[in-house]
Amino acid sequence: MHNNSSSHFTSFDGSTLYYQHWASSQNSQPKKAIVLFHRGHEHSGRVAHLVDELNFPEFDFFAWDARGHGHSPGARGDAPSFSACVKDIQYFMQHIEQHYAISSENIAIIAQSVGAVLAATWVHDYAPKLRALCLAAPAFDIKLYVPFAEIGLRAFSKIKTNFFIQSYVKAKMLTHDHARSSSYDQDPLIARAISARVLLGLYDASKRIVQDAYHLYVPTQVLSSGRDFVVFQKPQKQFYERLPHPKKEFHVLEGFYHDTLGELDRDIALQKIHRFIQQCFDEPYQAPQLLNADKIGLSCAVAETLSTPFPAHSIKNKIWQQIKANLKFASRFSTGIKIGEDTGYDSGSTLDFVYRNQPESTQLLGKIIDQQYLNAIGWRGIRIRKQHIEQLLIKYIEKLRQQQHAIHIMDIAAGHGRYILNTISQLPERPSSILLRDYSALNVTAGQKLIHNLELEDIAQFIQADAFDQASLAATTPQPTIVVVSGLYELFNENAQILKSLEGIYQAMQHGGYLIYTGQIWHPQQEFIARALTSHRAGSAWVMRLRAQAEMDALVEHVGFKKVDQCIDEFGIFTVSVAQKLE
Repeated sequence: MHNNSSSHFTSFDGSTLYYQHWASSQNSQPKKAIVLFHRGHEHSGRVAHLVDELNFPEFDFFAWDARGHGHSPGARGDAPSFSACVKDIQYFMQHIEQHYAISSENIAIIAQSVGAVLAATWVHDYAPKLRALCLAAPAFDIKLYVPFAEIGLRAFSKIKTNFFIQSYVKAKMLTHDHARSSSYDQDPLIARAISARVLLGLYDASKRIVQDAYHLYVPTQVLSSGRDFVVFQKPQKQFYERLPHPKKEFHVLEGFYHDTLGELDRDIALQKIHRFIQQCFDEPYQAPQLLNADKIGLSCAVAETLSTPFPAHSIKNKIWQQIKANLKFASRFSTGIKIGEDTGYDSGSTLDFVYRNQPESTQLLGKIIDQQYLNAIGWRGIRIRKQHIEQLLIKYIEKLRQQQHAIHIMDIAAGHGRYILNTISQLPERPSSILLRDYSALNVTAGQKLIHNLELEDIAQFIQADAFDQASLAATTPQPTIVVVSGLYELFNENAQILKSLEGIYQAMQHGGYLIYTGQIWHPQQEFIARALTSHRAGSAWVMRLRAQAEMDALVEHVGFKKVDQCIDEFGIFTVSVAQKLE
């Protein structure tokens, strides 16, 4: 038996979202939980029947009302973005872990339709240590039935920022269970519309997650409804085929409509889910082994392929050589592209131009090129990454102050140091010390000038130093309480090199201090960057090996840190995470 109650949790933007909790009457240790995520348009009450039907008396159950649904706030069917809903999951799961003392290793997720896409995106982007993931009829591609509907929605969304689309789905298209379809029609909490920004965000996230499912390291079961009038089955199969975990299953439930877990014969689906979850909990949790992902696996293979030039006389080589020539030509007019060509597109000078976010060319053509360049999705993501670093820096400075810790900040590869120094200069109380380091004399000179301009010379210094020199980092004085590593590890392939840097940081840092580190888990322009853009390293090609968030976290935790926080941009490219030194 389970005791039901309802409550609220506070999400990242201060919104309080509603959820239900069914507490197990059994006092099993460690505590275990199943978290349920409802379909689009619905709410937690529509999945409440699963608590008894799944027959897991030893588990606590949780189910939320997504923002804009059920008893949670917001316009019905709307949210600030699809990625905001994914971040809501992160805060919901943190709330469960902290408030109910249930660790993520002892949690399984069951999610359906749009809820399944939200859950899969969260697992991919935030890399939780989750025991099992069961996805029923994931809505990776919705059947809109109107030709060119998605194209039309995107075009209209440029004219009108946000608008709502009424669902065409009738209850009889969802389930053969007449009582359930009747209750759907009569339920006043059903949100029958969905906002364009959430729907288009769903499409974008779905394409990314299906494409990059190789980096989702959780035992996963996919249940596909055989007669689904709402979503397509093909991307569900593609997603499943790309999953890397050996414990994975794909089931087609013949004759089932879209409401897989609310179908008349849902016992067939629930028995499969019960068996899968039970088996996952019968064995101890095992974290994915990713420390050698730089030497074997998909990301290694892709980077290796992109590092290999095409044959000199091939058509592909000629195309890329022409693109590189076009960039050289554009650098005659564009300040931004000239900086990239001269110092590398991954250099501190390039990043400083991107952060300034203003066309700086003197000629009209150059200004137009600058603007297009700055609007590239990667640079937009970089600027959001900067905002996230600044937000987390302020947040954890405040945490340390509350704990009566002195604030000693170090950035081991600061570029020009603009985001650190600008943030610090706006604080009501200055930190005790700031140490900025960078390999480039050019960056050090520019950073020292910025320190002077901001009148921070009494607390800040900028030195030329190697971010991978473990001994140099470990000898840092005073011992830092916050260390920032931004945009550095993404530029280097070898994990052994990263581990040396992290070891040095860990040895230097005071107990209770925080590491703020960035990751690049996906990029829609990975091949363009590798084939056309040059790196700061002697003009070589800028070949990025994308690290899954799970891999980046594994490196950080291997040296002794514990991850405590994370942000990601709405495009799913750049993450900013926080880990703490607890021992």
